[in-house]
Amino acid sequence: MVDKRAEGNVGVPFQVHIERGKIAEFSRAIAAEHPDHHGGERPVVPATFLTSMFHWERGRQGANPWSTVQMSKARGMHASQEYEFFGPPPRDGDVLNAQSRIDRIFEKQGRRGGSLTFVEMVTDYRDAAGTLVARAKMTAVETAKPAGGDGETKDG
Repeated sequence: MVDKRAEGNVGVPFQVHIERGKIAEFSRAIAAEHPDHHGGERPVVPATFLTSMFHWERGRQGANPWSTVQMSKARGMHASQEYEFFGPPPRDGDVLNAQSRIDRIFEKQGRRGGSLTFVEMVTDYRDAAGTLVARAKMTAVETAKPAGGDGETKDG
């Protein structure tokens, strides 16, 4: 069950190093064919590249505040992912300072009955000068009951 006290929890800052090889690998994996992702002096990241931040976050103890949410593994699921850029997208060679926070926890009534608990985690990416470059927002939802079942299942 989601711990609503997690709202507002902030992870410790971490750095994301944007590298040409990682841009190329990610672009191939998602079939991004735009030439700006594959060539030139400093290729740019595809918009969804910021999803890979979890690799950098894992390397920094306390960077990801998600564990404080305590969402049920049996009833929780990814609901949406959004990216917002406040200027040109990051490029090869950029180093971004990132920080994640549990931004909002709220409930809605489900169409089939029962409540749904939504959790939004926001990660801000700033350049060396502290300017906000991009923002990623991940929304997850926990159902009141496990999908396809009436009873509670053990989280695994």
